[in-house]
Amino acid sequence: MKSLEIFVFVVYSLCLTFIFLYSLVQLQLAWLYFRSKKNKAVTPAPALPTNWPLVTVQLPLYNEIYVTERLLDCIMALDYPPEKLQVQVLDDSTDNTTALVAAKVAAYQAAGRNITHVRRPNRTGYKAGALQYGLASATGEFIAVFDADFLPKPDFLQQTIPAFDAPHIGVVQTRWGHLNQDYSILTQLQAFGLNAHFTVEQTGRSVGGHFINFNGTAGIWRKSCILDAGGWQPDTLTEDLDLSYRAQLKNWRLRYLENVEAPAELPAAMNAIKSQQFRWTKGAAETARKHLKEVLFSNLTWGTKVNALFHLLNSSVFVALLIAAILSVPVIFFIRDISVYNPLFSIRGLYLISLVALILFYWLSYQQLNAYRPKSILSFISKLFFFLVFSMGLSLHNSIAVIEGFLGKKTPFIRTPKFNIRSVQDRWQNSRYAVKNISVLAFLEGLLCLYFLFGVYLDFRLQSYGTLPFHVMLSLGFGSVFYYSLKHSQ
Repeated sequence: MKSLEIFVFVVYSLCLTFIFLYSLVQLQLAWLYFRSKKNKAVTPAPALPTNWPLVTVQLPLYNEIYVTERLLDCIMALDYPPEKLQVQVLDDSTDNTTALVAAKVAAYQAAGRNITHVRRPNRTGYKAGALQYGLASATGEFIAVFDADFLPKPDFLQQTIPAFDAPHIGVVQTRWGHLNQDYSILTQLQAFGLNAHFTVEQTGRSVGGHFINFNGTAGIWRKSCILDAGGWQPDTLTEDLDLSYRAQLKNWRLRYLENVEAPAELPAAMNAIKSQQFRWTKGAAETARKHLKEVLFSNLTWGTKVNALFHLLNSSVFVALLIAAILSVPVIFFIRDISVYNPLFSIRGLYLISLVALILFYWLSYQQLNAYRPKSILSFISKLFFFLVFSMGLSLHNSIAVIEGFLGKKTPFIRTPKFNIRSVQDRWQNSRYAVKNISVLAFLEGLLCLYFLFGVYLDFRLQSYGTLPFHVMLSLGFGSVFYYSLKHSQ
């Protein structure tokens, strides 16, 4: 073996091994979820309080002219004693959103409702800064947070507040629904992935006694928990994950309610999807950089430590996937002496095991939210295939975000624009917040599509059919991301 071949073999093997271990953790969560559903042990619903506590609803906004009014009308329609409800509109906007908020707030104040329009001197700390700023004047014992595109049902607080039935419960998180899931193939694939997180992953971690996370919106905090954990801090792009870990490291418990849904709008434009993915993946890496050492050296059980390790490093899967993908092409050339490379074939088998684990993981989620019938199985197979393809296509973009997060490079919080997209007839292309520029990164994704098409050619030429499906999916993934990046920039 030449030194270069050894290096490629070792790195390639390490990447596949990391993906394999991550898949095992996902498989364990799937088992916990399956067991919880199979047992069908129904926990009695907490008793409704005779005296409802004070609740503050915080609505962080930044330039959301298309969804602000519907949000405020929805929140003010919450079925909760008005004298026990305070609403804070934390408005950092620099456009006409502020005027829309002011008019709505004035109308509701005139009707006797407790709603305030909160404006900061500057946008320091972005969303985390806005939430912390509003906390100083929040009168509620509990703090509910909703992003601009969420539309909770009127009974949301009645379903969630009773879940704080023990003093150590610091957070109640609910499941995200999707207002525009069927708008396009892109929204369908996003919903497919998010549904797995909000069924199997969150429930599995919860019933397994592991750390879960507040998802930034559609959840409620006990105010004393926020204060005890150190408040909202802006040093990561995922202030929600950061505060979740700080709270749980202080022995607060986070409760997840899968059966309570809060619908929201999925981003329909590729640039919006990329900005959201960048924030989530980079923020996860920043949070891992901030808390991983403390988690590993804590007095948590080893099972919870391992789960938290892969929870915090889940965005690193994109880095491992990208490196393994790029190296898979030269690996075709290196494999000539089968006896020397027998270990490599064993390592490559880990990828197939990982794939089986992910199929079970996503199937549990899909069948939970869809009726079990032959048509749904075919739909699942196609959605899983295209979801994996799409995820592979985003691996370069997300890997850059992850690397920046671990290196400590700071970038501003870029909110995901929403356009009030509800039906297939709605259009976002001429909206004020539509991003029309095309980045250099998109052209690199196009080049990677060609690179993996070359890999497909080599698979046939050298009869290396083991990597053929991998290269086909990679070329489709990078090609589709490149295509939509161009199309949505016109």
